Amino acid sequence: MPAERSLSAGPGRVLLVVYVVFAISAGARALYQIAVQFERAPEAYVLSAFAAAVYLVAAVALGRGARRVALVAVVIELVGVLAIGTLSLLRPQDFPDPTVWSDFGIGYGFVPVVLPVLGLLWLRRASVRE
Repeated sequence: MPAERSLSAGPGRVLLVVYVVFAISAGARALYQIAVQFERAPEAYVLSAFAAAVYLVAAVALGRGARRVALVAVVIELVGVLAIGTLSLLRPQDFPDPTVWSDFGIGYGFVPVVLPVLGLLWLRRASVRE
């Protein structure tokens, strides 16, 4: 019986790199904002730190082939970006500073809203036995 495809092979490798880049960029930004200007928009900065943690978990799970952990992380990411994206449009006063997921990731070229969709598609495709 053939083995399942590796999560970090082929297109999964590109996905893994993007998750690592987003974990580092969102994490560095959130850490700076929390350290220097936390009182300005604490909720936004904590949400960005949470997003960075989710990206990191997804990256590690993809790299190690932990399919279920990756799936949970990517679903949390998708729910988060859709919820925060919607809330930030409907109640902009609640987001004095943007998060990674504000306005569906406009500050990051909408990659935050596309990335979990691609992640879910890859997890589905990679789980198909060849």
